[in-house]
Order: sequence, then C-alpha cells, then structure tokens
Amino acid sequence: MSVDFRQRTPAELARIVWRRKWLIALPTAAVAVAVAFVVWRLPNVYESTTLLAVRPATIMAQGVAQMSDSDLTLRINNITQEVTSRSVLQPLIERYDLYARERARGDSMEELVDRMRTRDLKITLNTSRNEITNGFFLAYRGAEPRATQAVTEALARKYVDAQSKAAGDEATLTADFFRERVEEQKAKLKEIDDRRLAAMTQNVHSLPSATQALVGQLAGLREEQKARISEVGRLNDQIAFLNRAVTDLTKSNQQDVEAVVAQMQDPKGTPAYAELVKRKGDLEAQKGELSLVFKPAAPEMKAVQKQIDYVQSQIDDMLEEHKRKVKETRERLENRLDPRVSSYKSEAARLQGEVKRQQAMLDRAESDIAAVSGQISSVPNTEVKLEAVQREYESEKAIYDQLVEQQKKAEITSQVAGKAQGEAITVIDAASLPQQPVAPKRPLLMLLGLVAGLGCGVALAAAFEVPRLLTVQTSEDAEHYTGLPVLVTLPMLLTAREERRLKARRAALALAAVVATVVSAPALAFVLSRLHIIEMFTSRG
Repeated sequence: MSVDFRQRTPAELARIVWRRKWLIALPTAAVAVAVAFVVWRLPNVYESTTLLAVRPATIMAQGVAQMSDSDLTLRINNITQEVTSRSVLQPLIERYDLYARERARGDSMEELVDRMRTRDLKITLNTSRNEITNGFFLAYRGAEPRATQAVTEALARKYVDAQSKAAGDEATLTADFFRERVEEQKAKLKEIDDRRLAAMTQNVHSLPSATQALVGQLAGLREEQKARISEVGRLNDQIAFLNRAVTDLTKSNQQDVEAVVAQMQDPKGTPAYAELVKRKGDLEAQKGELSLVFKPAAPEMKAVQKQIDYVQSQIDDMLEEHKRKVKETRERLENRLDPRVSSYKSEAARLQGEVKRQQAMLDRAESDIAAVSGQISSVPNTEVKLEAVQREYESEKAIYDQLVEQQKKAEITSQVAGKAQGEAITVIDAASLPQQPVAPKRPLLMLLGLVAGLGCGVALAAAFEVPRLLTVQTSEDAEHYTGLPVLVTLPMLLTAREERRLKARRAALALAAVVATVVSAPALAFVLSRLHIIEMFTSRG
C-alpha cells in the first residue's frame, strides 16, 4: 500500500534552512564576490550619438522627381550595408586603436568587426513624424570618450558621402539607361518605318488608293473576255459545220465505193468456182470409199488427198484474187480526191488556227482578270497590314515620346545630383562627446550576481536535503508513513569522546567550506573573465 509524501510545515522548512545556512551562505558569498570583482574590473563603456536627417532638394520640386519615403528608407538601408561593411569598419578599428584589450588577447579582426557591427554600432530610424522616416540616429559605444566621438563622426561622414555618391551614381546610371532605351526605341521605329515602306513597295498595285483604277481595268477585261468567248463560239460553230459537211461527203463517197465494189462479180457465182467445188466433193467421196479399204498411209489414200489439196488451192487462189481486186478497186476509189472535201478541210484548219489565236487571247484576258481580281481582293489585306504597321508605329512612337520625356528628367536629375542640389543626408546634431559611461550598470550586475549565488546555494542545499526528505527522520515521519502512534522517542546519546570527535568534525567541515569559498571566488572570477559571460550582459545593458 502506497503512502503519500508528507508535506513539511513552514517551521520545518525554516529549521532545514537554518541547518543548511552555511551551505547556502558560502556559495552565495563566493559567487557574489566573484561577480562583483569581475564587474568592478569591467571597462567603462561610453556612447556617442549623432542625428542625421534627409535634406530636401534645394530646387523646385517640379524640376526634379522627389524620392518616396519607401525608396528613401531602402536607400538608407543600402547605405547602412555599405557603411557597416568590413572594408569601412576595419580601417576605423585600426586608426583609432579600438578593442585593444580584445586584440591583445587574440580576438580575430572578423570577430571585432562583427562585434562592432552587431553590438556596439546602433542605427535607429527616426519615425517621429507620423511613422514617416525623416532621419535616423547613429550611436556607437566605445571604451574611450574621444575615440568614440571620432568614430561616430567618421561613420556620419561615411553616410553623407555614401548618399551623395549613391545619388550621383544612380542619377548617372538612370540617365544612361534612358539614353540607351531612347536609342533602342529610335532603332525600332526606323525598323517599323522600313517595314511599312517595304509593304507599300511590294503591294504598290494593291494599295487602297489604286482601287478605283483596278475596278475600271477589271470591267474592260470582262468585256474583252465576253467578246473573245463569243468569237471562239462562232468559230467553233463554223468548224462543226465544215466537219459535218466533210463527214457527209466522205460518207457519200464511201457509199459510191461500196456500190462499185458490190457490182464486182463474186467468184463463188462463176461456173469455174462451181466446177472446182463439185470436183472437190467427188474427190472427198472417193477418199471416203478408199478409207474403207486402205489405211491413211496407203499410196491410194495419199494420191486422192493430194488431188483434194490441189483443188482447194485453186479455190483459195480464186478467192484471194477476188479479194485483191476488190481491195485495189476500193483503194483506187477512196484515194480519188474530192475538191469539196479538200476545200472544207482547209477552211476548217484555218478556222482551228483562228480559234487557237482567239483562245490564247482569251486565256491572256482571263489571266489578266485573275491578276486584277487578286490585286483587288488583296487591297483589304494590304490595308489591314498597313494599318497594323501604322498602329504598331504609333504605339512605339508613344513609348519613344515617353522615354524622351523620362530621359530629360533623368538628365536634369543627374545635373542636380552633380551640383549637390538634390535630396541629401546631412548631420543635424554633431557627434556628442560622452561625459558619463552608459555601461556597465555595476549595481544591477552585482545584484544579479548575488541572486545567482543565492540560487547556487539553495540548489546545493537542496541537493543534500532532498534525499533526507525521502527517508524517515522524525517522529512525525514515523507516524505518517507507518500509520501508528509514536509512544516514545529517544534522543541521540553520545559519549564525551564521541561529542569531541563530532565537534572536531564539524569544525573541520566549516574550515574546509571557508577555504573552498575563498578559493572558489577567485577561480570563478577567472572563469567569468575568460568566458566573457558578464560582458555579454553589458553589451547593451
């Protein structure tokens, strides 16, 4: 069964504190003395302050553009980056022998520059006028009043010079920028003007101003086209008539030839042809009778077959002779010239040549019509193209005019910056010569050391007492943890020798504690000095 921890009464806690009073007091004294020693040896820190403000331009506001508050704040921040750079701070450290102690103990220049930038140099914007930046305070803390004032004055001069240089450089760069932009825009305008001239040259026949002339030319070509088409049609009609006449005459002559050929006697109707056919039939009958007795290879069969072939050859010769005579008669009659057919063909050939000439002239007229129609149809495209080029030219011309105006303003601003008549940073309050140190705040630091020592003593006492609190030490602990009443308690009984030994032990512990306190105070002071712990609290304290 678990038992709750017994809570101690205030009287018991007071007794514990009293019992551990030396364990609390001695560490407190050691820490407080060590801190006081280190604090007392800290060098005095002096602060010099100067007020810088932005002086408005000394000429009329219409003559030069004024910087906005945001641009001005940005410029001050940029100048601050330049002024607090190592290239500026390191020469100041070396010239005025700043941080001599730190350099003597081996701190690097990078550490000193970083300390000067982040801890000892303070820049505060002055926003007292409705949150609008109209100036800033520059403060520097150092170990020697004169050097601190000199460093503050040097940094203020850096701000003034950097602002003047930045304004001049910015004005010059701005003027050069707009000058280059104006030249680029001028070249762009020339390129657009060249494109417009090239477009007009390439489309000289389809310009909007030539539309009326093109319409008149197209009407004339249309009339010429109609006349040529009519003439070609008339000539084709005549050629068709002549061709029909030639065809009719040719057909008539062919009929005459066929009539003459038809009047020629067919050999099949002659007695000689009939006699040959009759003889061939007799021989074939004879061959049929012989085939019943003899084989095809028999001499009798061959003799009959030879006679049949001879008769057949006579028949074929008779027919071929008739065909030859018919062919010769047909060719003779067909080759006979008809003056009317020759005349008709000659006239048709002449008309064909005229048709070709008229067709060529018609094709040329149609080609001209297509070209003029194309020119007329391209007039809107040309007009749109020229209008697009003109709009582009006007747009770029507006940009050019605007750039010229900005270039004039930039040149005026550059001249103003060159004569130091523009906005500039000026020193309102010169760097002050510090009379009293602003750090370290020794009473506060010593009080903090006392509190820290007290905390160490309480922690040390707690380290010894907490284990005792977890064990049974008194009759109250026995009753609480056992749940039984305590009937009697016995005090610690010691002999005289044990009492002397106990007293000697306590005296030895007290002496050891005092010696430890005396030794630990300088040791702690040495550690605090080497680690620069107190200095970290005094950097902006």
